[in-house]
Amino acid sequence: MEKTGGSRKKGLKRKGTPEEPQEAAVVEDGATESGVQPSKASAFPPGFSISEIKNKQRRHLMFTRWKQQQRKEKLAAKKKLKKEREALGDKAPPKPIPKTIDNQRVYDETTVDPNDEEVAYDEATDEFASYFNRQTSPKILITTSDRPHGRTVRLCEQLSTVIPNSHVYYRRGLALKKVIPQCISRDFTDLIVINEDRKTPNGLILSHLPNGPTAHFKMSSVRLRKEIKRRGKDPTAHTPEIILNNFTTRLGHSVGRMFASLFPHNPQFIGRQVATFHNQRDYIFFRFHRYIFKSEKKVGIQELGPRFTLKLRSLQKGTFDSKYGEYEWVHKPREMDTSRRKFHL
Repeated sequence: MEKTGGSRKKGLKRKGTPEEPQEAAVVEDGATESGVQPSKASAFPPGFSISEIKNKQRRHLMFTRWKQQQRKEKLAAKKKLKKEREALGDKAPPKPIPKTIDNQRVYDETTVDPNDEEVAYDEATDEFASYFNRQTSPKILITTSDRPHGRTVRLCEQLSTVIPNSHVYYRRGLALKKVIPQCISRDFTDLIVINEDRKTPNGLILSHLPNGPTAHFKMSSVRLRKEIKRRGKDPTAHTPEIILNNFTTRLGHSVGRMFASLFPHNPQFIGRQVATFHNQRDYIFFRFHRYIFKSEKKVGIQELGPRFTLKLRSLQKGTFDSKYGEYEWVHKPREMDTSRRKFHL
């Protein structure tokens, strides 16, 4: 009976610490092969996969040590490279450009060349030509879907302070096909409709009057003025500047010209207000800032709000017609989103 008890105790000891002999075996092998006891730094990465460690706490400890060793090696390599560049001086090779999804973008055949005569002719004869020739001045009507909630109404009111000469009207159950003729008869040049779902704005329809086109956007990440931290005072009545970034394709040019036609031609620089439409990976980020001159060389910016993100769903010829409308472009995720590096705007 005593022998069996002793054997049980020995068996328990062997099962209790399965990792220790394995780790010791790795160290001993390294010592016998080289004849020198290895340092702690050379023990990483370990001779086995960290994911094979069954003890959660020890697995986490080993992974943390491995990450720390990786950071040290990376920092040492950076310092070494910096010293080499300082030693070479002007003869140092140029810094490598990091690879990103944006600069690895798949080439699009419709990318616009500024010197292309065909593009210049199309822009001189499209629906926005009268605006860019300064024959018309924008007049915007902003409305919502039926029975809007407070958040959507406040977004419309704040947009009216961003876009000069814009007016907010409530739908009162009218269909868009009846709203558009009334807008044309009252000399409105654009119609903005903000849709909502579950009391949150989730869509925007922008229709250029009287002949179109009409764009439908998905709206997300909406932040009203009160929700923006460290925002500035409410915007003034000055006409803001407008910045359009990265609208490089023919489709992107059409969308950019639609946004540009919402604002008057001559911005009032004394107001120091800027409306930005920044396209990145087919997402259009809208921001509204005021820039502040801190000194003769330093300039700061102050966000005024609101802010939101748009993604183009479709571009339709003419005014809004969901049943018989002819579409220039429709986003089809299964066919168009096959590559992360392919963009359309």
